[in-house]
Amino acid sequence: QVQLEESGGGLVQAGGSLRLSCAASGRTISSYTMGWFRQAPGKEREFVARITRYSLTIDYAESVKGRFTISRDNAKNTVYLQMNSLKPEDTAAYYCAARDPTSGSPWLQSRGYKYWGQGTQVTVSS
Repeated sequence: QVQLEESGGGLVQAGGSLRLSCAASGRTISSYTMGWFRQAPGKEREFVARITRYSLTIDYAESVKGRFTISRDNAKNTVYLQMNSLKPEDTAAYYCAARDPTSGSPWLQSRGYKYWGQGTQVTVSS
């Protein structure tokens, strides 16, 4: 069992930056590909970024590519999402997730992720 807790969300003006953290407990995250997803009101949860166990493979949604950076520190059992050049359309609840190692689902689908945090709200004002 893995418990995940996000932090670092808040209100920021367009063009600003935020750094989200996802602290894990219960088990080491080095066993898992980790992902960030987001969900805006009235919309489905969408993939933002993922990072494999030892950071060998990183992928981003097209909408955040070049602005967001995912990273991890397995020694600290923490995953990060650095968000720069934020836009109002980035406003959403952001969730950290640990992928089920046995899942055959595409890595950008939320159903392939087994453990989820409670989310942290990011609001970008124009």
